[in-house]
Amino acid sequence: MAQTLARTAAPLRRGERLVGLDVARCLALLGMVSTHVLVPFTAEGEISWTQDLAGGRASALFAVLAGVSLALLSGRRAPPTGRARWVAVRALGVRALLIAALGLTLGMLDSGLAVILTYYGLMFLLALPFLGLRAPALALLSAAWLVVVPVLSHQLRPELPAARGDNASWSQLADPVPMAWELLLTGYYPALPWLAYVFAGMAIGRSDLARRAVHAGLLVGGVAVAVGATRVSDLFTADRFGERELAQFGFGMYGTTPTDRADYLLLVAPHSSTPFDLAQTIGGSAAVIGGCLLLLSLLPPPGARVVAVLFGAGTMTLSLYSLHVWMHTDDVWPPEEPWAMFWYVVILGGIGAVFAAARTRGPLEALVARIARIAR
Repeated sequence: MAQTLARTAAPLRRGERLVGLDVARCLALLGMVSTHVLVPFTAEGEISWTQDLAGGRASALFAVLAGVSLALLSGRRAPPTGRARWVAVRALGVRALLIAALGLTLGMLDSGLAVILTYYGLMFLLALPFLGLRAPALALLSAAWLVVVPVLSHQLRPELPAARGDNASWSQLADPVPMAWELLLTGYYPALPWLAYVFAGMAIGRSDLARRAVHAGLLVGGVAVAVGATRVSDLFTADRFGERELAQFGFGMYGTTPTDRADYLLLVAPHSSTPFDLAQTIGGSAAVIGGCLLLLSLLPPPGARVVAVLFGAGTMTLSLYSLHVWMHTDDVWPPEEPWAMFWYVVILGGIGAVFAAARTRGPLEALVARIARIAR
């Protein structure tokens, strides 16, 4: 998932580019943690600014960065062809299965969190047939996907079993069909609609990330897409929903919209997987990635190395996300801890900084990479 800090010893432009992606990964990780541990509402009953900022967006950034990683691990700007493509598919397929298996294991913990890793691994698998596409085709595919698949999902879900709401775990393999539908369409991070994130990330990863013009384009273009999607959604929904209803939707929809009204698809709401929500969060993710890359490209080498250590958690997000899920169980971390976010930042950031300073991969990253090399 994450790139090692050893690559920062490469020539400056390449090193800065990868550190910028690690900064974005770190922000995605901490954003997801914040939605888990910070109070989502103010004393007045309003959505808190942290929830408003990170709710639905941090996990979307996590998924877009999954697509970036797929592209970086399979030829970067040049998609693999011939035998190289099948070698990449085999290695990435094994990586995806290992991530999904880790998600099934974490799903057995009583963490109270919606674990993303099983969905994440499934998204990896579903994206493998598209490894041969270049950036323009992937961008167009993402745009078409975010329009068509949510509509199809809206039509199909009334015929499917209702989501159970539990994390996918090894015990559910005894009855795999409901689990499969939940992972694909009805769950908290439905893999089929969310492939729009992965395709967008692959398009970014297939771009020339050594150029500041690309960084700036991602930043400006991402902001334009996010703002545009929000404004158009507001225009469509202003006369359809009351203020109280819109405020209720602002907290989120647990992965999908209700299927009793088609105009729910016009909303922008966290974890709703509507076309406008996908477009807004893809734009926001592109802006964050472009901003991080641009910032790192402007820093002198000593500054880039300092940032690499400070945001080292971004080099081992698989390990630290798994640690966070384990820490969130009642037996490990007391519930209702007012300083929880502070300590999560200290612990996760501190571990990431130590590994980054030592230029060492996280333990789970190293294990997954080793097994993937064997498969290769």
